[in-house]
Amino acid sequence: MKVYDDKHIKNVAFVGAHKSGKTTLAETMLFEAGLIKRRGDVESKNTVSDFHEIEHQRETSVFATPLHTEWRNYKINIVDTPGLDDFIGEIASTMRVTDTAAMVINAQHGVEVGSEITWNYIDRFGKPTLFVVNQIDHPKANFEDTFNSIVEHFGKNAVLAQYPTKVDGSDCIIDVIKMKLFKYGPDGGQPEKLEIPENEIERANALHNELVEKAAENDEDLMELFFEKGTLNENELRAGIKAGMMHHELFPVFCVSALKDYGCGRLMGFIDNVCPAAGETRKEKSIEGDEIICSPKEEPALFIFKTLHEANLGQITFFKVKSGEVKIGDRLTNSRNDEEEIINQLFIMDGNKRNPVDKLTSGDIGATLKLKHTETNDTLHSAKKKITIKPITYPEARMQKAVIANNKKDEEKLADVIKKLHSQDPTIEIKYSSELRQLILSCQGDLHLATIEWTLKNIYGMDIDFIKPKIAYRETIQRSATSSYRHKKQSGGSGQYGEVHMKIEPYHEGMPEPEGYHIRGKEEVQLEWGGKLVYYNCIVGGVIDARFIPSILKGIKEVMEEGPVTGSYARDIRVMVYDGKMHSVDSNDISFRIAGGHAFKEAFINASPKLMEPIQELEIKVPEELMGEVMTDLQSRRSMILGMEALGAYQRIKARTPLAELYGYSTALRSITQGRASFKSRFAEYSPVPQNVQEKLVKNKIV
Repeated sequence: MKVYDDKHIKNVAFVGAHKSGKTTLAETMLFEAGLIKRRGDVESKNTVSDFHEIEHQRETSVFATPLHTEWRNYKINIVDTPGLDDFIGEIASTMRVTDTAAMVINAQHGVEVGSEITWNYIDRFGKPTLFVVNQIDHPKANFEDTFNSIVEHFGKNAVLAQYPTKVDGSDCIIDVIKMKLFKYGPDGGQPEKLEIPENEIERANALHNELVEKAAENDEDLMELFFEKGTLNENELRAGIKAGMMHHELFPVFCVSALKDYGCGRLMGFIDNVCPAAGETRKEKSIEGDEIICSPKEEPALFIFKTLHEANLGQITFFKVKSGEVKIGDRLTNSRNDEEEIINQLFIMDGNKRNPVDKLTSGDIGATLKLKHTETNDTLHSAKKKITIKPITYPEARMQKAVIANNKKDEEKLADVIKKLHSQDPTIEIKYSSELRQLILSCQGDLHLATIEWTLKNIYGMDIDFIKPKIAYRETIQRSATSSYRHKKQSGGSGQYGEVHMKIEPYHEGMPEPEGYHIRGKEEVQLEWGGKLVYYNCIVGGVIDARFIPSILKGIKEVMEEGPVTGSYARDIRVMVYDGKMHSVDSNDISFRIAGGHAFKEAFINASPKLMEPIQELEIKVPEELMGEVMTDLQSRRSMILGMEALGAYQRIKARTPLAELYGYSTALRSITQGRASFKSRFAEYSPVPQNVQEKLVKNKIV
């Protein structure tokens, strides 16, 4: 297989909403280039990119799949991404290694929520971007409305490069870069190139001039030419479009029917001629502070952006060659752990098809097998120069479930298996909560969870269930209280004796020191679970020896680890130990630990205990016409609405909602908005539980 250099490699991400046609477009481009003899389709489950069993079952992309095509002496690496935001991790990793984003928009629906979520990543990285309006042949397609929605959501930098029309009943595309009409037969493919009809020439000229002006803005030399000539030729126009795309200030809009193969060859031609090559992209710096140069003459550096575990092959590691070249037999060092890896095999991947190669050069995307010490986000470099490439930042989880193994034999390996899934998809997180005594899995939503469950059951043969996780409540107090406790035990020989008198109060930052006490010592304990314990030694007259003061504190902390009301962690309390008694023989550490714990517990119960619950800050993006349903649902979940903001046809709602009320929210939101809304959530604070809710929780022992 031919090895291309960095000037002839184009790395393109196909992104967009669910059912926009990304997979079909990729399939058609491979067919156009002659790399496959017949086109598969999603319904027949025979496309190159959607090859996993779970993708066949669900008839949708779950994984980002690298493919390639070759067109007019260029290699186009395509990464076909999922359209559902539950699989946003796949999109995040793809955006990190591709150089151009091709956002595919369904001409029936215009810009959808999935497109907007992806745009956040495109915009963050300033990726050169083009829009591809697909399904222009569909009876319900509306190109004009779709284009208007692109401008509305992404700005006036979106400029038409093509638009569809009909001539004598045939599907046509008018290209305002080439100023030609492409007329397609019923089978698509190679079009007939014609002059633009008279009834369309005025519009085509206006759009051409608009594109020329926009292109000229991005290059001073071109701007001078434009003022001099009043126009630009095709090569100059291409240069201007390219500069605008690289500045993230011009987004050309194309139109295709991927299914019928209208416009796909022209799209590939534009990618070849205009989109930046791997070696032309913006330079990035390593964590070490060195500029990473995309050139085969540099020392090799490979960035691992994706890992797959296949039953027959083991671990497949996907990488982008950021600099230098990689050859079979190369020994490279992992910058994270300094472990050496030997590259025994090299492949260009097309779905599940592996195309062996002897080497890959800077800018290219490839894969290898059976690396022992390397995971996603790692960098492999030569021994001569350490390079660590900045890792991919993944979005926070939006859903949590407790995982239980129904067979004891699966209990031990469950965590290990999910860790393997995490290496494949870093947006899957697993941790054991000692507080909740549950294995907690975090993911992006219901569909994401369904794929995890399917994988655990069908690939690893595990009998598991996902259940509602417990809520990590906190206990505190609302008023002050005093108590005393005497611990006395005599069972032959040395006994145990300790007596402690204390006062406890609610604590908040900045409160004045307690009055009426002789403070001899103060200790502020930053609790692992949040909040503080402030402990005062107010003993006078030596009634308790100084060496037992820490023992009392130990006893208090033990009780706070399992609160007196519900067993939840306690927080934000200050304690004044002001009196007590000891015995010259029987007093010891354990005596005062027990006495301190019991005294604290008694005071806590008498200090009007209060449960506190975790509050999440929500940000919901919803079509304006569905605002009412979403607001009603939020109010039913004890939410506090913080504000609303218009975003074109969408509204952004900010709210604070108790975590206990968000169980199943991903499903509910998807249901009431037909999948058109999205949300993200993060922990905000602990807040008091309403009294009626607290009574119910304690009564029903829900905590």
